[in-house]
Amino acid sequence: MRPDKLKQMVGQEHLLAPGAIVHEIITKNKPASLILWGPPGSGKTTLARILANELDVEFTELSAVTSGKADITKVIDRAQQNQRLGIRTILFVDEIHRFNKTQQDAFLPHVETGTIILIGATTENPSFEVIAPLLSRSRVLVLNPLDKTEIIKIIKQATKTEKITAKRLPIRSIDLIAELSGGDARIALGNLELALSLTNGTITPEVVVMAAQKRAPDYDKQGENHYNIISAFIKSLRGNDPNAALYYMARMIQAGEDPKFIARRMVIFASEDIGIAAPAALNLAVSTFLAVERTGLPECQFNLFHCATVLAKCEKSRAVANAMYKAIETAKNYPNLPVPIHLRNAPTQLMKDLGYGKGTKWKAGFKHPEGFLPPEINGLDLF
Repeated sequence: MRPDKLKQMVGQEHLLAPGAIVHEIITKNKPASLILWGPPGSGKTTLARILANELDVEFTELSAVTSGKADITKVIDRAQQNQRLGIRTILFVDEIHRFNKTQQDAFLPHVETGTIILIGATTENPSFEVIAPLLSRSRVLVLNPLDKTEIIKIIKQATKTEKITAKRLPIRSIDLIAELSGGDARIALGNLELALSLTNGTITPEVVVMAAQKRAPDYDKQGENHYNIISAFIKSLRGNDPNAALYYMARMIQAGEDPKFIARRMVIFASEDIGIAAPAALNLAVSTFLAVERTGLPECQFNLFHCATVLAKCEKSRAVANAMYKAIETAKNYPNLPVPIHLRNAPTQLMKDLGYGKGTKWKAGFKHPEGFLPPEINGLDLF
């Protein structure tokens, strides 16, 4: 099922379209060391193999989970032989973040001399998991989760290859397989394969659910219910109901929602709906976002549920949000008011003589007799 030509690959148009980096690497025949960062099933391995095939280079693959120093040495020796023969070598390292610093260091001299063209794949943020010298010698390409339309296209390609008729696999079942895949093409194809083996007849939605071992969620990341559930989640946080908030969040996660999307919404909520009532809530929400980014599913669920529980139980205040909207509206209505002369910077004696900064004292909590706002809006009250 894995494509071997660039034109066959589904998704990642921001990397593959004419003028984009991967297309240019292939068109100009200029291979470069790359770090492919993206979720499972987004096409990292496929893209590495396509690059090797299109560039007509030798392709060697290592998994950081099962490979050690001896494996690396063996690959480098082979690449050095190839280099002497004028053959280029792409070394693809799956889950490169699982190699420790010393193991990653071993690649550096060979990347610099061009012995190997290193392509690393990772589901973790390379800023934290890949050593800086290796990052500086590589381009980081971010692969996005495949959307439902792209997964459907992959399934249809597979059914065409296997000569599976529309009668046996109706569109409603294809749609459900795509929905249950969570943006992971491997899960989609695995569920398709198992569904085909479970019956000799039509692959009904019930067979798909049996194969996937998941209930079909009433949640489409592109549809109305997506917005309804995130709305219910936020309103539950606002209404101090952790039970409802955690329920709606669990539904989003089970349906394949990007955990970073949920974490981002909680970062916003911490300032918009809690604000000065519990200032530390923002620290927690930001820490949660970073934890989600670094940990990933499934472990980051602990961070998400921890944060949502605290935010739901916090006191609420709209003071910051109300002040923000009022300040923005005032700035729109009075965009060009001059800064009062007593508040202006006075780096030269001439400016001081003209009254710039007059009467201002370097004292904590000092209140200038003439105030801090232009006279036209001196009565502005945001809190």
